[in-house]
Amino acid sequence: MAQDFERTLTKDIDASLADIRAAADSDDAIVGIRLANTTTSSIDVDVAVTDSSNNVTAYIIKGAPLPAGSSLELIDGGAKIVLQSGDKLRAKSTATDSLDVIVSAVDSIST
Repeated sequence: MAQDFERTLTKDIDASLADIRAAADSDDAIVGIRLANTTTSSIDVDVAVTDSSNNVTAYIIKGAPLPAGSSLELIDGGAKIVLQSGDKLRAKSTATDSLDVIVSAVDSIST
């Protein structure tokens, strides 16, 4: 059974929720989210999933402090977050051009 692993890189996120990854025609399993503060000051970060079918946003983490130059792994220990078709993974920071995000996902599983 082969798995289609993908990654998404998003740089310089600021104070409005930015789209990081959108599920297309199939479900995606998010297996890793790494946040990195690229500034010399502490920032607070939010990561959320928006359900496009009813425009509901649910936070994975909200207002998490991220010290200067540090990173935070949001998914560990084999946990996964499923994005269904049309869902969006989004992130924001309290400072302009301060947050980089790396997302690892399994897009589809073939037999």
